[in-house]
Amino acid sequence: MARSPPVAVSAAAAYKPKEAVNPKGDLPSIFKYIDEHVEEYVSTLSDAVAIPSVSSEAGRRPQCLEMISFYRSKMDKLKIQNELRQLGKHVSGGVELELPPVILGRYGSDPKKPTICAYGHLDVQPAAKEDGWRTEPFTLTWEARSAADDAELGYDSMPSGGRLCGRGATDDKGPALGWLFAIEAFQQLNLPFPVNLLFLVECMEESGSVGLDAVVVKEFAEGGYLADAEAICVADNNWLGVRKPCVQYGLRGIAYFMLEVSGPSKDLHSGRFGGSVHEPMIDLVKIMSTLVDSKGTILIPGVMDSVAPLTDFEKKLYEGVDFSLESHKRACGAKRLLYEPDLEKSLMHIWRYPSLTLHGIEGAHAGPGAKTVIPAKVIGKFSIRLVPNQDPSKIADLVRAHVTQVFETLGSCNSMKLTTDGEGAPAFGGNPQDRNYIAAAKANECVYGVQPDFVRSGGSIPVTLTMQDTGRSVVLFPVGRNDDGHHGQNEKIDLNNFISGIKLLAAYLTEFASLASSGEVPESPASKPDPVAKRRRTGCARFMAGFTCECGDCA
Repeated sequence: MARSPPVAVSAAAAYKPKEAVNPKGDLPSIFKYIDEHVEEYVSTLSDAVAIPSVSSEAGRRPQCLEMISFYRSKMDKLKIQNELRQLGKHVSGGVELELPPVILGRYGSDPKKPTICAYGHLDVQPAAKEDGWRTEPFTLTWEARSAADDAELGYDSMPSGGRLCGRGATDDKGPALGWLFAIEAFQQLNLPFPVNLLFLVECMEESGSVGLDAVVVKEFAEGGYLADAEAICVADNNWLGVRKPCVQYGLRGIAYFMLEVSGPSKDLHSGRFGGSVHEPMIDLVKIMSTLVDSKGTILIPGVMDSVAPLTDFEKKLYEGVDFSLESHKRACGAKRLLYEPDLEKSLMHIWRYPSLTLHGIEGAHAGPGAKTVIPAKVIGKFSIRLVPNQDPSKIADLVRAHVTQVFETLGSCNSMKLTTDGEGAPAFGGNPQDRNYIAAAKANECVYGVQPDFVRSGGSIPVTLTMQDTGRSVVLFPVGRNDDGHHGQNEKIDLNNFISGIKLLAAYLTEFASLASSGEVPESPASKPDPVAKRRRTGCARFMAGFTCECGDCA
């Protein structure tokens, strides 16, 4: 047997098992096995982190392929059927590259058992020691934490157990490996696995999941590799805070706009021409000032009309949510929040209500010093984060009608044009009352002994919409904490979250099987895709989530 790296030995020595609460069926034995194999799990994670599978860097595309092979080798060892789906090529940074293939897998084909599909990704964000990391980012490192250290961070009754630091530890190599560790535990104890488990694993998530949409559409359709899936579990996000687990049921969508105003044939000197011409910048600023007010209220007629009404059930989900406005304020460096001190109202405006943000003006002087120029053409950039029931194309029509009406009142001889990047991404919304979500909640209660918060997120992950469009319920099932440093320096996953995450996945599958056999929670009608959520976009997922990219889809 290979010798474990020091990080695994240290972590195993420090680990203290946490007692579960009323675990079902075989879970007590499974949890005990997991507690006894911490060193092995950390060692495997260390091996995975050591592969710098940075999908956005052309020079590290071979490491993405290596990471795919690494994961498949673990699947082979567990006798998990698997095969690849090739995605072809794309252009990144002006270079044509082969896309890493997608892994499809299957463990079990018992028609009497429910079938779940687990999604994960194996690529990571760029990282370098000189970026501000305390340790080498692609070497998994152990950081011991005392009770006093945890208390200082507000962990309260959820001790960290120490930190495992390294790129991909929490996003998403740790959780992706967790599915395999759960299967191994059942195998080694010769216990029946509760469900049939399908796998959808990619290595381009951090670069927009280029090519994944087509695979999802094809393989979840009748006759596809994943067609048997009744529900989908995405363990690729984090808790809302640091003290309490959560289950995520919503993501906002996005519609991105560019408002162009042009006039003179060239830039002009303000001394010679100022006061005698219609200046594009003045027109643009006037129009943009009518989009949103200083309190965040969207001023475009009709945009708020399509927001789903707040139900009594949803309102109750906000009660007792573990979220600190003070921490949120510190995180953004603001002196005051718009709806402070009202926590419920603040969360609703981050999660369930649309927001409009002005991002910048292209063509205007933005460098240091003074420049007395009248720009001939300026482009204002803004976006609206959308919520369930809002159709990006209809929102675009409302925006276009509004800016046209305002421009006409200016009496300007300039030209105005509104364009959109892609066709927008609708919001994602699941049903917290369906079997998939109830199983996720029960799993958290079993492992952590508390009822998790049901939360939304203000961000966008368009691939979840592609999955939901197949007619399945999609649950976002966090493993790590909010301070894990996704995409940032010193990314980590706490040891207790890593090991509890393996238990969490095993408990989720067990709870889902139990609910399916008992019929206690019927499948939700909301598992069917919302017609509004049929995506009509041309950009990749990274672009539609609000990030820049260089893939061919967004050129």
